[in-house]
Amino acid sequence: MLTGIPVSHGISIAPAVRLTHTVPTAQKPVVASVDVPRELVIFDQSVEQTREQLDQLREQTNLQLGPEKAAILSAHLAFLEDPAFVGEMKSLIESKSIDATAAVEQVADQFISLFESMDDDYMRERADDIRDVSRRLVRNLSGEDSSVYYPEEPFILVALDITPSETLQLPIQNVRGIVTAKGGATSHAAILARSLGIPAVMGVGEQLMAEVETGGLLILDGATGELYIQPDRDTLSRYQEKAALEAAERQAYEAMRDLPAETLDGHRVQLVANMAVPEEADALVEAGIEGIGLFRSEFLFMDRSSLPDEEEQFQAYKRIASAFGDKPVIIRTLDVGGDKHLPALALAQEENPFLGFRAIRISLARPALFRVQLRALLRASAFGQLLIMFPMISHLEQLREAKAMLEQAKSELREEGISFDENIAVGMMMEIPGACLQADAFAKEVQFFSIGTNDLVQYTLAVDRMNAEIGDLYSYYHPAVLRLISNVIEASHRAGIWTGLCGEMAGDPLATKLLLGLGLDEFSGAASVMPKVKERIRSTTLEQAKQLAAHVLTLSTVEDVVRFLKDETE
Repeated sequence: MLTGIPVSHGISIAPAVRLTHTVPTAQKPVVASVDVPRELVIFDQSVEQTREQLDQLREQTNLQLGPEKAAILSAHLAFLEDPAFVGEMKSLIESKSIDATAAVEQVADQFISLFESMDDDYMRERADDIRDVSRRLVRNLSGEDSSVYYPEEPFILVALDITPSETLQLPIQNVRGIVTAKGGATSHAAILARSLGIPAVMGVGEQLMAEVETGGLLILDGATGELYIQPDRDTLSRYQEKAALEAAERQAYEAMRDLPAETLDGHRVQLVANMAVPEEADALVEAGIEGIGLFRSEFLFMDRSSLPDEEEQFQAYKRIASAFGDKPVIIRTLDVGGDKHLPALALAQEENPFLGFRAIRISLARPALFRVQLRALLRASAFGQLLIMFPMISHLEQLREAKAMLEQAKSELREEGISFDENIAVGMMMEIPGACLQADAFAKEVQFFSIGTNDLVQYTLAVDRMNAEIGDLYSYYHPAVLRLISNVIEASHRAGIWTGLCGEMAGDPLATKLLLGLGLDEFSGAASVMPKVKERIRSTTLEQAKQLAAHVLTLSTVEDVVRFLKDETE
């Protein structure tokens, strides 16, 4: 058994088919200067051919999956217009007299290395997009047929990595699963796998390609990240039963899809989802999600050398707000820092970026940047139920300054005759312990709180959540974290506002009854796990949940809390 990152839920049992990438390499790394004009013509022809292929694939994707998924290919097409990408390739051909294939490889390798070295998962996985475009360019330069021929029987695709365009060209009627050595949950290929309903596990490691042969039987569990190679009879039987049970559960969840997240005694809460990129919108709406509890606006600022202007941001926010209609969409203002490489912001590297110049601190220090985003958000609010949320607020003065800038943006739009939601709700992330302890004061200034447990745990327990050496110390079940959560919720209710939670804890079914008992009003997690959360909510009463929460708050250790919750669940 090998394990990787669970990317798209579902169990698949089928033979393996290995996808091997045969991308031509430069045959003549240096060409004579007299051949440079010819090489530039060949390169331009390859760029145009690549553009035509991606454009055609984008149209097919639009018909099959809708405009949000097709936008992934639009991003790929944008690389072909980027002077820092294609322009640099042409410059190398002209200045170094190297052939077009070598120029593509050299520039692509630089971009891929840059993105893969970043700390942020989302940024690291953008390397796949660059790899996708550059492979097409090189194949078109060589004249090689890029078509891949798959068997007409069910199979599980096994690959070192898989690009978005390769995912879109899979035979949906036969592919039962995807497993890759590289990649992660926020890659565009992963997003497409989820949209297509293909179980997938990524990031298994390069031993995958050494262990799996085409034709060998595999069992893939997209929920746990487990891959069984040539399973024995008992394992096969166990997973066949598990797959049948999962199919029955899917039917039950589908029957429950349009039912409210309501307890047995009639207490209703909001069940929404976190969204990483706009391309996920259609699938989330189709899945019956009641809205978006966290949309990270920083996606617009990544993978580029210039800042997005107001119109570009407006179109992106409008697209999301329009997709959800009257359902709430919470968009968090820019939340980046020195741990993310954003050339357009020219942020300095810091010794401790998670405690440094980041999030709202950047926005307030760069009012022109913040003003553009606030205007775009307000304009988009005319097309749906959009809410604005400020990240990493630690001081009351920060919140008041951000709100004052929002009011200034409103005033500008009124003078220009541009419509927006005059009553747009404003909230803040509760992810810093100091803010949680001062929740009563903050509650008088906003319409909602959203608890970010991922960072709240890190800051409360002084545990770097990316450090595997101390991973056992990181837990949102720590009594101190639970008391901060309780304090925030109670303060919000005293002030007559509501509180949501948008960290991983919201999507953990083990925590559902506890959060319900603490009074949480909104659960926002990964869409794939929210049906189980809804099932937990609909199978208990609010009074039972309150009794459970009251007891948990008396416990002193993480182990005691987890043991009690597991015993109660069983």
